[in-house]
Amino acid sequence: MEAVKKWTSDWKYPTILLCIYGFFSTVKPLEPFLIPFLTGPDKNLTTEQVNNQIFPVWTYSYLSVLVPVFLLTDWLRYKPVVVFQCVMLFITTALLLWTASVQAMQATQFFYGVVTASDVAYFSYIYSVIDLKRYRKATSYSRSVQLLGYTVGSVLGQLLVSFDLMSYNNILVFTLVLTAIALLTSCFLPMPQKSMFFHRRGGKQTAAEQSNTINASLEDGGGEMVESGEGEPDAENLEESIVTQSCSQVLLQLWRDFRHCYSSRQLLYWSVWWAMATCGYNQTVNYVQVLWEHVQPSQNFSIYNGGVEAVSNLLSAATAYGIGFTEVRWEQWGELALGGFSGLSAASLFLMTFTGNIWVCYSGYVVFKSLYMLLITIAMYQIAADLSMERYALVFGANNFGALALQTIITSVVVDSRGLGLAIIPQFTVYSSYFLVISAVFLLRGLFSIWRAQRSKKETIPPDKDETPGSEEHRF
Repeated sequence: MEAVKKWTSDWKYPTILLCIYGFFSTVKPLEPFLIPFLTGPDKNLTTEQVNNQIFPVWTYSYLSVLVPVFLLTDWLRYKPVVVFQCVMLFITTALLLWTASVQAMQATQFFYGVVTASDVAYFSYIYSVIDLKRYRKATSYSRSVQLLGYTVGSVLGQLLVSFDLMSYNNILVFTLVLTAIALLTSCFLPMPQKSMFFHRRGGKQTAAEQSNTINASLEDGGGEMVESGEGEPDAENLEESIVTQSCSQVLLQLWRDFRHCYSSRQLLYWSVWWAMATCGYNQTVNYVQVLWEHVQPSQNFSIYNGGVEAVSNLLSAATAYGIGFTEVRWEQWGELALGGFSGLSAASLFLMTFTGNIWVCYSGYVVFKSLYMLLITIAMYQIAADLSMERYALVFGANNFGALALQTIITSVVVDSRGLGLAIIPQFTVYSSYFLVISAVFLLRGLFSIWRAQRSKKETIPPDKDETPGSEEHRF
């Protein structure tokens, strides 16, 4: 019994469970073939209905629930939201399997928006149940296993479709089984006793005193919060108490932290790129299957969407991994890199948009996705380098919210049938031009930064001793 108790209290237990959950919840064999499934005989929807009426609901749903889910995740201490996410994923898959109307598919997109917004619980849970020294390993494991799940799902879907081993409906039944395994696993996750904002560990300190400590740390721009009582000789014998802050205190703390973080001009520029590029990336990934269906209808072609997604995931992982071994002064050359690679992304999108060859379109997508993953890795590293865990979550969440707000505007104007309701080729022309604008802005910004740095360097170098008035006449 003691051995079991010791094992469950070890950091490996929640990490393994979370990885199992992350794997089974991300193996989605049908996802690369969603457009052929919806527009085929199973659902008999038109491409226009899917593109202009159904898919936009996901963006609106995601934006509307992101902030409430973020706050509820911390207040409920992560685990309930992880379980809730899996329940919503199960409902999404069940609706896809057993309903067929436009309204039902819109409901599916709404529930999937809730699933996506709840990802914050998955990525935050592990920090509340393990020690600080284990953060890097646990984060690496949980993120890697999600990528593995997406890749396995894409490959498995491609094999099942290419060899006609399962119908689309049977693939959905198989996905329900995988989701049920994930749901069962989530129920065994240990319940955290603390969270980043609403529930903090403290010693013998009142709520008001701890609030003052928190605020002082924010005003000083300090790093991670230091628990009260740390360093006292008998701290281990003190009884721990959980200090639950009111919602108003948490919101005030978040606002002060937000202002402090974005007072850094460099962090602000990287965050602007993050929001703009992520908006364009999400739009591209969400609607790329519609483009593939336009270039080469699935009824006339053995589609390889799953294989392409698997290759793009693996190549993206390789580029993101490789960037850790490059010796580049990103604080100096980063903005120029953002502009240059964003230009290549724009070129890839233009190529995808105007080619009539599906293989060229596939290749352009792989290049585009790899470039984005490369750049977002650099941006994440630059932004997180000097942030504490609380600020890391806040800034990353704020950047994603900004991306989602931009995405909502583009969706409502460009995609939604109540807006312009553009067809897929004009849509991707807009996305290509959007990345071209990002490239131009950051190329100019990068060139200006380098010029200013060189000018500042020259001004700080003291003049040579020989450089005195009249010295030129002695040179000749």
